Amino acid sequence: MYFTDRGIEELEKRRGEEEVTFEWLAEQLRTFVDLNPDFEVPVERLATWLARLDDEDDDEE
Repeated sequence: MYFTDRGIEELEKRRGEEEVTFEWLAEQLRTFVDLNPDFEVPVERLATWLARLDDEDDDEE
């Protein structure tokens, strides 16, 4: 288990039953980056990855 998995496990345990919209998630990510600007690049990479999960073109690379 990676160290970061601890946060993922906590998220799943505490909020795993909740349903959220991507609009809500995007707003939370913006707020997080506003409060923690050093994490802008990783958050942007995560958001881009999530946005493109179903892109068939990315599978060819």
